[in-house]
Amino acid sequence: MENVEKIRRFPCTVCPMGCELTVDCETLTVTGNGCPRGAAYGVAEVTHPTRTLTTTVALRGSDRVIAVRTDKPIPKELLLPAMDFIRAYVAPENVRPGTVLVEGFMGTDANLVVTGK
Repeated sequence: MENVEKIRRFPCTVCPMGCELTVDCETLTVTGNGCPRGAAYGVAEVTHPTRTLTTTVALRGSDRVIAVRTDKPIPKELLLPAMDFIRAYVAPENVRPGTVLVEGFMGTDANLVVTGK
């Protein structure tokens, strides 16, 4: 018999209110949300969770690293493969904040963008 979670409880991260959501995973009914965005987040979190990836990459010709992030959330199941890619990636010299390093990062519609020096 498959062990499938029928009810999930977690805090909403869409806004600062931090509502405690309860989601029925079978009917995709959300309760505890204070706004419609919370209901949409609850459904998305149990059906296909995504995260914005924020990390650093090596800078070519230097022992420094630069801050990067995805400009859109990517599927949660891609986070570990994305970090494997990033560990091997070396950014070109003289990049500035806002520079797109990788378009269509990990086959998604998100880009990997420089956020700082």
